[in-house]
Amino acid sequence: MTALWLLMMPNNMIADELPHLAEGVIDTTRHETVGLKKHEGVRTEKIFTATDQTDHYANGVVMTAFKGKLYCMWQSSPKDEDSDDTWLAYSISSDEGMTWSTPQPLSLPTDEYYCTSGGWLVRGDTLTAFIDTWQKGLQPRGGRTCYMTTTDGQAWSELQPVRMADGSEMEGVLEQDPYTLPDGRIVGASHMMPGLHVCPVFTDDPTGHNGWQRAYFESEDAGKQSREIEPSLYVQPDGSIVMLFRDQKSTFRKLASVSRDRGETWSKPQITDIPDARTKQCAGNLPDDTSYMVCCPANGKWRWPLVLLLSQDGVRFDKAILLRSGQADDLPPRRYEGKYKTLGYNYPKAFVHNNSLYVSYSVNKEDVQCTIIPLENGGVLFSQP
Repeated sequence: MTALWLLMMPNNMIADELPHLAEGVIDTTRHETVGLKKHEGVRTEKIFTATDQTDHYANGVVMTAFKGKLYCMWQSSPKDEDSDDTWLAYSISSDEGMTWSTPQPLSLPTDEYYCTSGGWLVRGDTLTAFIDTWQKGLQPRGGRTCYMTTTDGQAWSELQPVRMADGSEMEGVLEQDPYTLPDGRIVGASHMMPGLHVCPVFTDDPTGHNGWQRAYFESEDAGKQSREIEPSLYVQPDGSIVMLFRDQKSTFRKLASVSRDRGETWSKPQITDIPDARTKQCAGNLPDDTSYMVCCPANGKWRWPLVLLLSQDGVRFDKAILLRSGQADDLPPRRYEGKYKTLGYNYPKAFVHNNSLYVSYSVNKEDVQCTIIPLENGGVLFSQP
């Protein structure tokens, strides 16, 4: 049943809660930098660099911290995106991301499915890796979410299905950054079968392994998938949750939806004025509750520059930090060919660790890197009006 607040709220009131860019924050006519300059405090580290002796495709990069170490997962394949030989790699850093171990398999493909990254969840002494398993030969394309756990970062449990509240398997692939609310509820989104139709989901199971429920959400059916895909979310100061989406209708603007009841019901997604290269982005909150989003704010399909946008109220994003530019001395040329090997900074995901914001992504869908932004008093140390 639709929440009463959603039925009674005029559309303009929902629109007033949606994120927007303050005037003059970026200049999209300057394609390489959107008018921003780099700060010396931002640094970038290499996690994996493709060579002639390694896989040439990497994407879906997600990081977390567990027992004093950093963990990074990504989907890897010899050449092409989402090929049947795609597997899930992970690497570990013991020095705050400066050096990384040789990638190891977290989950390998079988005769039935191939694997991509579903994200991490840390609960006490247990690290959970969510793994999206895509059924080979299925049309329209789709998959299920599974998980593995570890207590030491080396020995992993067997692959097990993530389950809904009725005990059934999750018939969809989980997005890579499930968000834990202050009361412990986990809110995220899954692309549900048949096809890839996005729906917000939530669970009160602290492990995230069971108890998932579909939220009330009106997506726009675009055939094999919904118009809204690849979302991320953040929380506004009053507790409202904002979910951002990539728009497959190529408006090159972010879509956004709001929930006021802890993720159980959502407003109909609306177009914002925030430019987006029609790609996966990420969002969240800093320790001081500042709302952030990391994206490529472009008016076309070029996936650069990579920018951090910031807002104190979760509505007006009035600060921006350049993380990576499209300039030749920053964005390298693609070295290897492959299916859907998009140039630029692909599919960023971010998390806070040790007073820094870590943003991980793939470069040209072949190298894995992370950019680190220092924080002070729980917020960004520097910003640019």
